[in-house]
Amino acid sequence: MHECPSCGSEYGYDDGVAYNCPECGHVWTEESLKEAEIKDAVGNVLSTGDDVTLITDVKLGKDTIKRGTKAKGIRILDEPHNGHDIDGKVDKFGSIYLKSSIVKKL
Repeated sequence: MHECPSCGSEYGYDDGVAYNCPECGHVWTEESLKEAEIKDAVGNVLSTGDDVTLITDVKLGKDTIKRGTKAKGIRILDEPHNGHDIDGKVDKFGSIYLKSSIVKKL
């Protein structure tokens, strides 16, 4: 059994060509996992569940999230949204999309 990188299911299986998850339908290979590595601004590999800090101020409309603010329990996005490749929870702002290039792993 192989753990699914998408949902974390322990029931992933090898069909001879790729790994498959019977719970969420995700299909992956060892090569796709290597290509999908997301790194922070200083080169640390990020994983779902990591905590990160912002290394620059981020403007959201009239509000600004200050440098040094912590984003808790990030999630690596399967498909980036306008260049944003992670999702994290920031106090007073809730869940927001972020770019890995502006965060540093704690």
